Amino acid sequence: MSYIEFDKNQLINLKYSLSKEVIRSSRSGTYASTTIIHCNTRKYHGLLICPIEELDGENHVLLSTIHETVVQRDKEFNLGIHKYPGQFHPLGHKYIQDFSTEPIPKITYKVGGVVLQKETMLLKDKEQMLIKYTLVDAHSPTKLQLRPFLAFRNVHKLSHANLFANTRVTKIENGVKSKLYEGYPYLNMQVSKENEFFAAQDWFYNIEYQEEQKRGYDYQEDLFMPGFFEFSIQKGESVIFSASLKETKTELLAEDFENETKGRIPRNSFENCLKNSAQQFFIRKGDRTYVVAGYPWFGAWGRDTFIALPGLTLPYEDFKTCKNVLDTMTAESEGALFKNNGMHSNSEVNSVDAPLWYFWTIQQYVKYSGNRHEAWSSYQNKMKEILYGYRNGLQYNIKMHDNCLIWQGQEGKALTWMDAIVNGKAVTPRTGYAVEINALWYNAVMFALELAKEFEDYQFVNDWQEIANQIPQNFVKVFYNSEKQHLADYVNETGQNLFIRPNQIFAASLPYSPINDEIKNNVIATVKSHLLTSKGLRTLSPRNALYVGAYEGTQQQRDMAYHQGTVWPWLIGHFVEASLKLYMRSFLGEAKKIYKNFEEEIANAGIGTISEIYDGDPPHEARGSISQAWSVAEVIRVKKLIEEFENKKN
Repeated sequence: MSYIEFDKNQLINLKYSLSKEVIRSSRSGTYASTTIIHCNTRKYHGLLICPIEELDGENHVLLSTIHETVVQRDKEFNLGIHKYPGQFHPLGHKYIQDFSTEPIPKITYKVGGVVLQKETMLLKDKEQMLIKYTLVDAHSPTKLQLRPFLAFRNVHKLSHANLFANTRVTKIENGVKSKLYEGYPYLNMQVSKENEFFAAQDWFYNIEYQEEQKRGYDYQEDLFMPGFFEFSIQKGESVIFSASLKETKTELLAEDFENETKGRIPRNSFENCLKNSAQQFFIRKGDRTYVVAGYPWFGAWGRDTFIALPGLTLPYEDFKTCKNVLDTMTAESEGALFKNNGMHSNSEVNSVDAPLWYFWTIQQYVKYSGNRHEAWSSYQNKMKEILYGYRNGLQYNIKMHDNCLIWQGQEGKALTWMDAIVNGKAVTPRTGYAVEINALWYNAVMFALELAKEFEDYQFVNDWQEIANQIPQNFVKVFYNSEKQHLADYVNETGQNLFIRPNQIFAASLPYSPINDEIKNNVIATVKSHLLTSKGLRTLSPRNALYVGAYEGTQQQRDMAYHQGTVWPWLIGHFVEASLKLYMRSFLGEAKKIYKNFEEEIANAGIGTISEIYDGDPPHEARGSISQAWSVAEVIRVKKLIEEFENKKN
């Protein structure tokens, strides 16, 4: 039995099966995503979704889905499924017997005496999807028809029937190629054996994506079907369909499929699922490596990259990838700041914490790799540029004040990770001294001083030692509230904002902390009492009048809930780290329980991975993107922290 498996009763229950999604990506930036029954419920779903540099560099859905038809004794059984207004059609899910993920996603269909297996494989370094069909059993001659549905549109948009689409196809080896619109590459669709392609062109109208409807977006689109492939298939035979941006040698498809399968990490345990998921966030463009913040709709974000990178790489001793990403981000920074939301030239540079997380990422790299001299020689110039930039002042009023703390903020901007904007206004305006920014600031200054002293950069030490000495006492003076016994979330001209949020936990978790053990204990106790759930930390105490317990509704409603109680898994890593540092052996059992709580998520929303966010209220339903880099990374890091403590104990 596979570690992740669904039976027939679960699969034919559409309410259940349509909530389970799979995601696979390649290092080229290509990805494939759909539900476990291959009924698309999002505009972001598709079997081949590729970044198209020639257009806009963003992801585009080329091949939306394929509907298979089994033909026996002149009877046709369509295995596909689409949602149309008021109905699902065809109802191919009723033929599904089971779904498993080991070693790759596999669906088994049973139609009368026919048993057909369908395995999907996105090649690791190419823009190519392979689908392997195996006829396990049949008692009479069997044919298989494959109907591809094409979209050729940006993932954030929807397609509609029109007179401008180029509906012609061109024959290639064992298949055809199609390009609906100028500016796109050809989509090459080929079969591993001889077949007949019937050019039965047609538009399919008003296909619905129910998740987009729930989210308040347009949710109907038209897809183009250029025709269908037909071929005979014998009992025990496997036939492979390929969709690719490049024409391939069909005689090599079986070998390609086999080689790729052998190289996959088996999803036969919680740990292996996390490891497999961790690898899917990396994409390469030339000599540069990026981290995708989450699937299916995020790009490469600066803040997310630095927070996620250590957990995605260092527990597996993948120091090369970690450094490649650090080098990429260093090269693409703009002065003291980093691009916050993508790899494009028009990306915003408005994250006050990303440069400070940069220090933490290097710190973690040094801890696990031991490459201290390499880190200092590679990154000292950028680290100095950041620190001096913050000290002297940057855009968005980012500046070190006379008390050696960092002030930041500008009307209409949200510079911290709590960055939701509704109608031009920040949902959680945190202008002033933000608690996690100043905790990160102290850690950054101290880490830079640590390396500067080791490598005898006395000028830097002279410039920064006194600042480092002043930060802890001023941090406590500004942020700590002795009556409430926790840290303020931020402080501005009107005083302390004492909303109980998770941002204070970083003051207790980072390698260099500006607070003593007594305050750490109070911070951890407050966070545990108000914010801790089985899926991470809430972003606001339920006792606060502004708390929103469910992340649902329109875009505006969701944005209003995003940091007002919604649970974020990535925060759990720092809660566990702070608690293990302070409570040591007495917290070990609870840390293991926290880690174990995430295992049930592996078969929940995003199969084999961890979602972006969860509702603040029980049962903490998964929301947001189905696979988020820092969610996966910090759950992995929790496991690593537990192992380190146990090894230290022994």
